[in-house]
Amino acid sequence: MPEGHTVHRLARAFAELFRGQRLAATSPQGRFAAGAALLDGQVLVASEAWGKQLFLGFAAPSGTSDVPSRWLRVHLGLYGAWTFAGDGSAAVVHAIGAPRRRVGERETVPAAEPGGGPVPRPDDAWSPPPPRGAVRVRFVGEHAVADLTGPTACEVVTADEKRAVEARLGPDPIREPAPGDPDPREAFVTGVRRSRSPVGLLLMNQDVVAGVGNIYRAESLFRARLDPLRPGRDVPAEVLHDLWDDLVVLMRDGTRTGAIVTTRPEDRDARQTSPRDGADPPAAGRGRARVRQNTDGAPDAVPADEAFYVYHRDGLPCRVCGATVLRSELSGRSLYRCPSCQG
Repeated sequence: MPEGHTVHRLARAFAELFRGQRLAATSPQGRFAAGAALLDGQVLVASEAWGKQLFLGFAAPSGTSDVPSRWLRVHLGLYGAWTFAGDGSAAVVHAIGAPRRRVGERETVPAAEPGGGPVPRPDDAWSPPPPRGAVRVRFVGEHAVADLTGPTACEVVTADEKRAVEARLGPDPIREPAPGDPDPREAFVTGVRRSRSPVGLLLMNQDVVAGVGNIYRAESLFRARLDPLRPGRDVPAEVLHDLWDDLVVLMRDGTRTGAIVTTRPEDRDARQTSPRDGADPPAAGRGRARVRQNTDGAPDAVPADEAFYVYHRDGLPCRVCGATVLRSELSGRSLYRCPSCQG
């Protein structure tokens, strides 16, 4: 499931590719035909993210206001993805979302370069590629197309319904609070400390903090040296303040770069890929899926095998103390931790 930074990058991609344009909306799959009919011919005037929820705001083309009259709410869930294509006049993100092993986006499709073919002129006709797979909704703009497949939620909502969804969500470390909004840092601390549930479970509760997924959960708890199984009410407020501040830095950096990197430079060591003392790794450490990053292969990018402290590093030595990183389950999700640093 994409984490919050990815959905914020989606909102930015829609703004860059489609904002201010009158869009053609269809449902090639047919399951969203009524919703697509409501949005067809409308102008995209807003694109926002709150945690893992994407909101696209539309207004009538004949209106003079940029206030959306209706919104499309999308939650990608485990299998949802947006796929983009363009006419070559601008760089276009190829895909954001599933499969789950992908973190952030895949490679972008660049704009045409000199000698690499003509860039279409505004008056050139452009035909988007045909839909691939079960496309729930397709948007076609002046220079790009966006296809949505496999979402958990896809619905047209009013402004009041959008606010009701947001009211159920916890604070988002990536969002800048609007004037008059409650302090998100204090809201997070209050939400954790009112509960007896393990802090590792609370970080995945979107009502407590919006946008944190399994990677940010594992890595932020390690950086805080916090036991994931410690009851929320027993975590000191000052520790939670620091945890929130760290999430703000990490998740906003992920939004900027398209990759999750949580290790400090002094802790990165590609040689730390084998258990201590030459022992064979436990079964959990064998055959682990490689976590892809949007920046894989980019010059000066942190390699994927140096980007995390504990996530997908079960059976390997802790980068800080050398103890073997453990993997267990908490409410059906994998939980990674160092038994020494987080004991």
